[in-house]
Amino acid sequence: MQMDDKLRDFVLNNDFDIYEPHSGHEDRFLKKLEAKKNNKNHFSWKWLSIAATITLLIGIFIGSNYTERNQMSEMAETESFFINTINQELKEIERHRNIETESIIEDALEQIEELEDQFKSFKNDLETMGNEKQIIKGMIDNYQQRLQILENLLYQLDVIKNPEKQNEEFNEII
Repeated sequence: MQMDDKLRDFVLNNDFDIYEPHSGHEDRFLKKLEAKKNNKNHFSWKWLSIAATITLLIGIFIGSNYTERNQMSEMAETESFFINTINQELKEIERHRNIETESIIEDALEQIEELEDQFKSFKNDLETMGNEKQIIKGMIDNYQQRLQILENLLYQLDVIKNPEKQNEEFNEII
């Protein structure tokens, strides 16, 4: 059934009030409206509106607190994930530490320290400015950069340990 048919059926099957109101309808309506205005029940409506406003404000306050706590919980979970992953990567890197790998490991760890200093700055900004999306994004990007540095370092350490692995991967690319 097309839209035109549905509309036609609706109009035909419903009884619409198409008659004009009785004379003086507007005057009677205005008198009733004026009578309600003059009614002294404003006091109860005033208190009801005040109570509704207070209830609404309490609801907003509780809701925003819940949302903020929920965001903080999610952020703590994300931070925990990154910290655990970074710590696992660092343990793996320490297993590869020797005279031959010392300098590249130290270079990577210095980069990690710089990112940690930057992260502390983000945390300070978060405490002073609140949950700004840009700050949180910066914090997550910071963790991702640290992981990328560690993953690159692990790859370099693996190539140092197994030089033929780099040749195999190079041949796969070609």
